[in-house]
Amino acid sequence: MIVEYAADPGRALDAAVRSLEKGGLVVLPTDTVYGIGADAFSAEAVSRLLAAKGRGRQMPPPVLVSSTHVLDALAVNIRSEVRDLVAAFWPGALTLILPAQPSLDWDLGETRGTVALRMPDHPVALALLERWGPMAVTSANLTGQPPAEDTATAEGYFRGDVAVYLDAGPAAGMVPSTIVDATRVPMRIVRQGALTEAELAAVVPELAAGVPEPAAGVPEPVGEGACEWSGGVRGGRRAGRPGFGGGFPGAGRCVATSW
Repeated sequence: MIVEYAADPGRALDAAVRSLEKGGLVVLPTDTVYGIGADAFSAEAVSRLLAAKGRGRQMPPPVLVSSTHVLDALAVNIRSEVRDLVAAFWPGALTLILPAQPSLDWDLGETRGTVALRMPDHPVALALLERWGPMAVTSANLTGQPPAEDTATAEGYFRGDVAVYLDAGPAAGMVPSTIVDATRVPMRIVRQGALTEAELAAVVPELAAGVPEPAAGVPEPVGEGACEWSGGVRGGRRAGRPGFGGGFPGAGRCVATSW
């Protein structure tokens, strides 16, 4: 069901929340491309998300949040330099790979105890995240296909696999987020996107080292809309969602992402 957000924001958000409550999937706009999302604390819903994309557990989705205050609830060992980046670039096109909060019982895939976090700069995405809490979100496309720029394209990909398509018009932009691996010292840019190395290094000088050349046999980013990180977290139990208002290893392999 495509729901036009501007026509009735409250109704649109209610429909999306009802879907998430049932473990369903929602397509939502972001400041990059349209995304397909699920409850980050439901292993079943995340599994459904990966299946809809045609992706395996070795390519876990990032988690989108509505506030910088959620950072400490989802991640640990957060350096002051990371907080400087968050202050400068959230909400916005910056994804941070961080050590996941070990007290959380979630299963995003094979993450080696880390999580990729981003606060999008889009009012509809933020409104849904504020209502629901953190969501596992990746670009709205089938593996190997271009990310959706609108809900009609997304519906063509997913059909009935998605219960609610939040329509907010054409996507705001097609340039993906920049990804910084903050699980290591020094931090490094593992995928360049909307934010440049110079912009990041102006806040955290150690990022001026640049993007390392991929190791032999590691594929280059291809714009598919996901990051592949070797590693593994097993389980799938759901102990309940935290009271929000709601590893990706340091040497992980970033194949591509739209977040």
